[in-house]
Amino acid sequence: MAKAKPFELEYIIKSSPAILYGFLTTPAGLTQWFADAVDINGDTYTFVWHGAPEDAELIEDIENELVRFRWSYAEDDEYFEFRIDKSEVSGDTILYITDFAEDADLEDQKILWDSQIANLTKRVGGG
Repeated sequence: MAKAKPFELEYIIKSSPAILYGFLTTPAGLTQWFADAVDINGDTYTFVWHGAPEDAELIEDIENELVRFRWSYAEDDEYFEFRIDKSEVSGDTILYITDFAEDADLEDQKILWDSQIANLTKRVGGG
């Protein structure tokens, strides 16, 4: 089986880092753009899509800056991450997403993230 490799995407989000962080870490925020339902038990987030749950462990959390998850089925060195930064020049909030995909799945993964983030920008009021 091919090894998944990291890739990074960058999006400008018309929101403050604090508001964006809430959309990335709370069930109320995540269900508005990322999953149909979200439940948190300790560091385990259960994301539900079309009735099918998938667990991810919260492995790093820096308020208003970084959230990193690892899917229960993923290799130890694989994760997906939301990093929030502020452009020094424009003052825009920038969301960096790091995820892993095999070469054959890379374009599909990018399209999926583009769709998810389009949904997010509408929800935070920047779309």
